[in-house]
Amino acid sequence: MSFSWPLAFLLLPLPFLMRLLPPAAARGGLRVPAHVFAGVAAQQGAGRGMVLAVIAWAALITAIAGPQISRTSDMLPASGRDIVLVIDLSGSMQKEDFRLDGQPISRLDAVKRTASRFVAARRGDRIGLVIFGDRAYFAQPLTFDVNAVARAIDEAQIGISGRATAISDGLGLAMKRLATSDAPTRVAVLLSDGVDTSGNVQSVDAARLAAQHGIRIHTIALGPEDLENQPKSRDAVDTRTLREVAELSGGTSFRVRGVEDLQAMAATLDRLEPNPTERPPMRYWHALWVWPGALALVLMALIAWRRG
Repeated sequence: MSFSWPLAFLLLPLPFLMRLLPPAAARGGLRVPAHVFAGVAAQQGAGRGMVLAVIAWAALITAIAGPQISRTSDMLPASGRDIVLVIDLSGSMQKEDFRLDGQPISRLDAVKRTASRFVAARRGDRIGLVIFGDRAYFAQPLTFDVNAVARAIDEAQIGISGRATAISDGLGLAMKRLATSDAPTRVAVLLSDGVDTSGNVQSVDAARLAAQHGIRIHTIALGPEDLENQPKSRDAVDTRTLREVAELSGGTSFRVRGVEDLQAMAATLDRLEPNPTERPPMRYWHALWVWPGALALVLMALIAWRRG
């Protein structure tokens, strides 16, 4: 336990020092010898009344000194960061060309495993989820309930938003929500394995708009094939465009060809956008002045009642 103002204890001897002062000389009227006052004061200060007065004064000074104890809370303060995951649910995401523990899994299953774990560890951030195919929609609005976002990722299914790849629509919807946020840090994380087929707004134009609003976009290009190396491949990812989107908005582009790359990407993203759960527990002071203050009030009321 500590005190917020320990110098208050210097006031403890004040009543005793005041008793040492000579009584003020009375002008006119009846003069009474000083020893009479001393006798009366002694009678009033004796016994239980004096004890109660001393305890009341000590309790009052203790309350003024501000006793407090240090405590810690497991609750993390808000990080001031809004993150929206923008996940591709086009038909190509069902291809089983990723491997986990020697077994083939689909691109979507690999993304679900990594993204849900990443989100669940982001306590203190507000997380949202946009999914897109032919069209984009918010599967989970920005919330501190990271477990709810992780569940939404696990429940995402190919086909519920169409089977095309409307990347710019997904980015546009995420930016529309982030642009109205007052969070000091706003981030979109785009995961896609294809080429933008929306045709309405170019992805790079969306990235320029994000930069104007102070929104950072990290892009993750999924799949073993890309247009730069295999331009005729039907399921190749447009790594060049995704890289340009990240660079224009001040973000980072990741190339992911397997589960190991996904895990490495998540670790790097944690370093780029520091994880709030790595902070130490919040420390605060719990004030205790009310207890000695209440004791002083009760004792003074009792003294007043005894004299009444």
